[in-house]
Amino acid sequence: MPDPRPGRGDVLIDVAAAGVNRADLMQRRGLYPPPPGVSDLLGLECSGVVAEVGEDVEGFSPGDEVCALLAGGGYAERVAVPWEQVLPVPAGVSTVEAGGLPEVACTVWSNVFMAARLRRGETLLVHGGTSGIGTFAIQLAKAFGSRVVATAGSPAKVRRCLELGADEAIDYREEDFSERVSADVILDIVGAKYLRKNVTALAAGGRLVVIGLQGGAKGELDIGALLAKRAWIHAAGLRHRPVPDKGVIVRGVLENVWPLLDAGAIRPIVHATLPMAEAAEAHRILESSAHIGKVLLAP
Repeated sequence: MPDPRPGRGDVLIDVAAAGVNRADLMQRRGLYPPPPGVSDLLGLECSGVVAEVGEDVEGFSPGDEVCALLAGGGYAERVAVPWEQVLPVPAGVSTVEAGGLPEVACTVWSNVFMAARLRRGETLLVHGGTSGIGTFAIQLAKAFGSRVVATAGSPAKVRRCLELGADEAIDYREEDFSERVSADVILDIVGAKYLRKNVTALAAGGRLVVIGLQGGAKGELDIGALLAKRAWIHAAGLRHRPVPDKGVIVRGVLENVWPLLDAGAIRPIVHATLPMAEAAEAHRILESSAHIGKVLLAP
């Protein structure tokens, strides 16, 4: 395919690494098409070096090491992205490692902190604690003074959640988390399969945030239980939001999350980095759920 060109307000990035996300698996299967006008190449985040900037770009110049939240096009040697969705590579993080940061950082910040308003001392329940989202959510919530409970699918993954800072970790194959946890905020990647249990696990005034559908899209909601707890459910994705909305999220991440990465208080967890030609193998790793943290592709 021809190289993309930066339009007005765009930054053109020479890609060093692209993060692999479950949304890529869905798009590959024809279940998650890109927004209108966006590249149909896979890839919702990347890192690299600024090659060129378009008119009206603020804060970035050729040669800058950056990472970016994308609506598509990351599995490539070059990608053009609105400058509002671009971040500097944090200090102490390699340019390649940074390829797995934008999607998880923006997802966790926008949902757990902006939408659900997790506060110091409250309890966050994270499903899929060893996923890319989960490993980041555990660290970030702990850095902000919250209690964290994570679910995972093996004793080894339970141990890894605890090593990352979780106060408690539950093997969902052995125990029903809804019988053990009272959570102020739940970050859920499962969807319908966990809906009833999630509502049961909510504390009074609790907030359930659904960001994935690995367990299905349609479930039955006990509205009475939700009313009794004065709780609410929020569901949101990043890809189809307009650029100004993404810009607000990215600025929040830069101001509140990046200083923690700069200081080494939290860090990216990378399971594997594969050549971009082995994208199929990267997808197989995610589909197997054998990974801990992010899987990256490097051109």
